[in-house]
Amino acid sequence: MKILVFGAGVLGSVYAARLAEAGEDVTILARGERLAQIEQHGIVLARIPGNKISVTRVKTCAQLNPEDAYDLIIVLVRRNQLEEVLPHLAANQNSPHILFMTNNVSGPDVLTSSLGKERVLLGFAGAGGTRGKFIVRYRTTSSWLQATTIGELNGKNTLRLRTIADMLRRAGFPVATCSNMDAWLKARAALVSPVANAIYLANGSTLRLSRTRDGLVLLIRAVKEGFRVLRRLGYPLMPLRLWLLALLPEPLLVFLLKYGLTIHKAELLLAGHANAARDEMGLLAEEFHQLCLTAAIPTPAIDELRTYIDPASPVVTDRSATIPLRWRGAIILGLTTLSGIAGLVLLLRKKR
Repeated sequence: MKILVFGAGVLGSVYAARLAEAGEDVTILARGERLAQIEQHGIVLARIPGNKISVTRVKTCAQLNPEDAYDLIIVLVRRNQLEEVLPHLAANQNSPHILFMTNNVSGPDVLTSSLGKERVLLGFAGAGGTRGKFIVRYRTTSSWLQATTIGELNGKNTLRLRTIADMLRRAGFPVATCSNMDAWLKARAALVSPVANAIYLANGSTLRLSRTRDGLVLLIRAVKEGFRVLRRLGYPLMPLRLWLLALLPEPLLVFLLKYGLTIHKAELLLAGHANAARDEMGLLAEEFHQLCLTAAIPTPAIDELRTYIDPASPVVTDRSATIPLRWRGAIILGLTTLSGIAGLVLLLRKKR
């Protein structure tokens, strides 16, 4: 398949290199210093864990011309760069399939109004990392955590969707298809925006955030508020495992996050992107704020965390723990668990 990867940051580099290694005819669109790096060195990846280095040579271009023709264009740019990209995609009518793997809270209308519904697919990458000089350090995420996820606007399991999914699997990416990518992307924003803002609250460090209970509490409450906003507006939580975050009690989630944020991949996948893309996270938070206003329900934790997008906002004191935990859900869960155990014991005794 003849593919243009539009964007040469961390994710664009990873997908372009892996697809090229899988035998696809790949061109990557890059500009300025990044274009010169790829032309001189190729795409240099260091896969985590292990730091195994790979060098992949791909074709390059500095712009998409109206006469260019590709079987598929994969757009991997930040949300705040999308409006700049759309006119170039609209001027090119020779590439029938365009997969946007970008953050998107506002929905597909801005894409379809420029390109038409028939050309657009939505998706999101299942990888993350950082770039230093010309070397991209990255890791892919598991199917359970977040596979590369793609879908048609109408939710149908089309031939082109299956073809693209198979191609990505051959390149070594875990892949999932989704029948409602708009809802999926909104739910992801409800999770990722508070995570990024809580990282800013903790001075850009997931390790420091893990030690700051007030940050963890605000993060958990903001995510739950975001999920309530989406439910009020009629959007399902997708994928279904997000219901665990919606239902688990606050003290248990604080405990899990406290230790989960200390692992190395949290710093790479979460803090790395949040710190490199503060402008994108600001736009994402603003777009989700508009959903909150539409839903017309209180979102105090979301509102408080949004203030930390501003680099001038003072960070929360390390190890701060002044916000009281909400134990009601934990008590109910504990009583439910105990009653279940008691019922099981009684059942076993009757069988004897």
